[in-house]
Amino acid sequence: MGLSHRRVLTIIGALMLGMLLAALDQTIVSTALPTIVADLHGGSHITWVVTAYLLAATVSTPLWGKLGDQYGRKTFFQAAIVLFLAGSVLSGFSTSLAMLVACRALQGLGGGGLMVGAQAIVGDIVSPRDRGRYQGLFGATFGLASVVGPLLGGVLVDNLSWRWIFYVNIPLGAIALVVIASQVPGHLSRLHHDIDYAGIVTLSIGVTGLVLLTSLGGTTYAWGSLPIILMGAGGAVFLAIFAYIERSAKEPILPLHLFSNRTFSVASAVGFIVGFAMFGAILFLPLFFQVVKGANPTTSGLLLLPLMAGLLVTSIGSGQAISRTGRYRAFPIAGTAIMTLGLGE
Repeated sequence: MGLSHRRVLTIIGALMLGMLLAALDQTIVSTALPTIVADLHGGSHITWVVTAYLLAATVSTPLWGKLGDQYGRKTFFQAAIVLFLAGSVLSGFSTSLAMLVACRALQGLGGGGLMVGAQAIVGDIVSPRDRGRYQGLFGATFGLASVVGPLLGGVLVDNLSWRWIFYVNIPLGAIALVVIASQVPGHLSRLHHDIDYAGIVTLSIGVTGLVLLTSLGGTTYAWGSLPIILMGAGGAVFLAIFAYIERSAKEPILPLHLFSNRTFSVASAVGFIVGFAMFGAILFLPLFFQVVKGANPTTSGLLLLPLMAGLLVTSIGSGQAISRTGRYRAFPIAGTAIMTLGLGE
């Protein structure tokens, strides 16, 4: 696009800052959860503080990508930052757990746009030859956020307040917003898409129903109660409708033919299991350390460092090894085996 090297680096820095915000808020709340629950109550719904963010970010990501392609990536990336910051401010002001969960979902909507928008804008301002180098920086940023998040959350809770885990986003997001507005060209490449709104809506409702079932079952409602049955049945029906819609959609958000590929299916299953174990540990270990062992939030963040550092080192190391050797099967097999042994302990 004829941008100077200095301007490209400035834009990349702002995009990395946006990516940092989105990634950081996946883990920064983990060490603050016991304090949040003690302040706002509602411990039986503690998982929703994390789940609402992840669910909203996941479901909105394909929508952000296609809208950005069609109407302008710069505009939608700025909108994602504003939405994320609004969710951050409102999360900090929350006076009940229900309000916090709703505001976290708003944050997640913005976070989905930050993740996909940052990578899309890089594709517009950097030549294909240099794109891999900058994409690696985004991977490192995501890894850094995973390691630093729990510790930073603990430090903020101990020295300020749990509300500051959200307020800390404001100056960083403001810097990113100003740089993007002033440095990113206003007319980036655009593509026309047929957006699968029906698929996005049915997937959101279906997954939300199943998450509500697992969250409320056995706590707020008995497992065999009518509300739980309705949540399970509703979630299953909407997911079935989603599958039907995806078979005929021009541009489905999840092409079902991919599951006919055995490699894709196995990789997706392993990814589900790994995510289940990883986010379960990140969410509940700080709770265990603080409530059962009596550790403070900062100490619980320090105790999570080996887990997060191991995640970062092995993800980067295995990626480098796969690039050099061209072989990949051994790494997920070894990783799954090691994870199983760790869970057994």
